[in-house]
Amino acid sequence: MREVQYQDIVTAVKNLILTTATNLPEDTIKALEKAYEEEKSDVAREVIKQLLENAKIAREEKRPLCQDTGLAVFFVKLGQDVRVVGGNIKDAINEGTELGYKEGYLRASTCNCFTRANLKDTVGYNLPAIIHFDIVEGDKIEIEYAAKGGGSENVSRAKVLPPAAGKQGIIEFVKEVISDAGGNPCPPITVGVGIGGTFEKAAISSKHALFRDVGTRNPDPELDALEQEILEEVNKLGIGAMGMGGTKTALAVHIEANPCHIASLPVSVNVQCHSSRHNHITI
Repeated sequence: MREVQYQDIVTAVKNLILTTATNLPEDTIKALEKAYEEEKSDVAREVIKQLLENAKIAREEKRPLCQDTGLAVFFVKLGQDVRVVGGNIKDAINEGTELGYKEGYLRASTCNCFTRANLKDTVGYNLPAIIHFDIVEGDKIEIEYAAKGGGSENVSRAKVLPPAAGKQGIIEFVKEVISDAGGNPCPPITVGVGIGGTFEKAAISSKHALFRDVGTRNPDPELDALEQEILEEVNKLGIGAMGMGGTKTALAVHIEANPCHIASLPVSVNVQCHSSRHNHITI
């Protein structure tokens, strides 16, 4: 049994948040550069150029990429042969989140869902973090983190389709969601699609799909083909960078699929803005 100190997790999470807030990951930078080269609209090209310049300034001056520093979302794979010493892992992640957001002067965005009162002085600074755990083999802790802003989250949707809707029904639903979203999620976006499972499984899968490096190909040939088809259809909508019109509304479509009940076809679409702030560490 491998032991990991509670405080080591706190420090690792804090540093992960501080780094991710100011450094757009290389996969997103490359995707934006590719979009800039391929974009047909001069106006949209200028917008993408400014997005890349913003990322450069944020990295060099250690400033947040966006004023919406998001809710902290984690996907954690906890090895069954790991023992956390000095506390539990959930508390460690929350403590690291609070320290990261405080030390980075990042916005505290969590509030009571009814009164809208900020929770920074009661529950904690930008707490609680959204944490999804999975128990796996091994003696490591893998932590995936993303800062999820309101603009992209607000246009996300989930729906249970009839099984007869099939792939075409999924394509039409994704197009409907992105068309209705327009420029609100600050495109060019990454589109996460969760298919199958149950209502909540599809939603979680669509969120996790956004953690994949932007533009990497799906190892499942059938899903890869569906991703490319949906990406083409979404980019035909003409929404373009920041809603200014153009041919690059989306940088990528990422799908995660699960077995589902014979009577239903759950589908969820989770959208990520151009500032796809995601990162991961292994402890």
